[in-house]
Amino acid sequence: MKKSKIDDPFKEARETKGFGTMNDQNDPVTMILGHKDVRKCAHNWKTFQSGGDEIGRIVVPSEVHIRDTRQIPFEVDPPQHKSYRDLVEPWFKRPLEEAYQEKLTDIINIIVDEALTKGSMEVVSEFALKLQSRALTLLLNIPFEESELWISWGTHVFRSEDTALDGDKANVLYDYIDAQIDKAIANPGDDLYSKLLASEIDGKTLTKEEVKGVLILTFAGGRDTVINAITNTIAYFADNPQALQQLRDQPEHLNSAIEELLRYYSPLTQMGRVVAEDTQVCEHAVKAQSRISMCWASANRDERVFENPNEVVLDRKVNPHVAFGFGTHNCLGATHARQILRILLNTLTQKVGCMQITAAKENIEDLDEFNRKVGFDSLQVAFHKL
Repeated sequence: MKKSKIDDPFKEARETKGFGTMNDQNDPVTMILGHKDVRKCAHNWKTFQSGGDEIGRIVVPSEVHIRDTRQIPFEVDPPQHKSYRDLVEPWFKRPLEEAYQEKLTDIINIIVDEALTKGSMEVVSEFALKLQSRALTLLLNIPFEESELWISWGTHVFRSEDTALDGDKANVLYDYIDAQIDKAIANPGDDLYSKLLASEIDGKTLTKEEVKGVLILTFAGGRDTVINAITNTIAYFADNPQALQQLRDQPEHLNSAIEELLRYYSPLTQMGRVVAEDTQVCEHAVKAQSRISMCWASANRDERVFENPNEVVLDRKVNPHVAFGFGTHNCLGATHARQILRILLNTLTQKVGCMQITAAKENIEDLDEFNRKVGFDSLQVAFHKL
């Protein structure tokens, strides 16, 4: 079987009952699996809330025990959510600017050229992590050199080799952000820290805690997910060299290919919500203050919506995937992630003839009732010039 293949462990439960269950640190989660139900729950923020008293509870696995700063605007519900979103969204749309894309192209060219020069590279730590970290300097608008420290943290912000949630490791990030905020207060610049510190919402300047909340989301929310997206993309084209040739011959399918890879690989499996009142999902009763999760990965394989859902169809015509979420809380970093994949694919078609996977260690998520491959812990790939 091809190393890049990711099976759909949710199929039977999705088709028979529409939901699954998992125990997350003794705080059970009802996993919503069908595309229609996932979108319906994501849209209904009044019943299925992102805010609430317990910070970190909507993430699966829960971060209640390792975080006491609310991620903004991720853990805020309307109408307050709109005020935060309107403030930060223009900044996160900067990847659409030509100058931004030129700098991102330079970053990706350097990494691809290095892979071709070496001939073989471990893609997770030497390719995807470096690319994600260096690209993040553009999103924050800070010096490129800062990425070297982030690279030294490894691929996971909150996880160590033997611990699913590592509070000590998380504190490294929190302490770093605190120091950067203090530095921006002392010497304001054109970076995101300074932009936020100078901003107001409803006539009030953002507090340090609010600024920290935006930055924690920016660092943590786009780390594992972008690394997974890059690594799985490399794996797919290594396994399917004809697909890389297809994009060379038909570059007009580039955007469709990006959306299809996002659908198939779903870099983030699920995201939780707290139930505000007793209700039902999929004819299953859920109690107030319990948790549900919207399983993006399952919804993206729903055969009622996607023809041949377990195949990568690079020119798929209709593709209402939910890889970046849905509704009010759709992913703030989606524009940045799409630009990374667009420029990466364009660079691969121009420079790489073919790739081969020579060794791989899969990253499997244990979701109690389900086990899902989300990507790789390591992936050794041989790169050959075009």
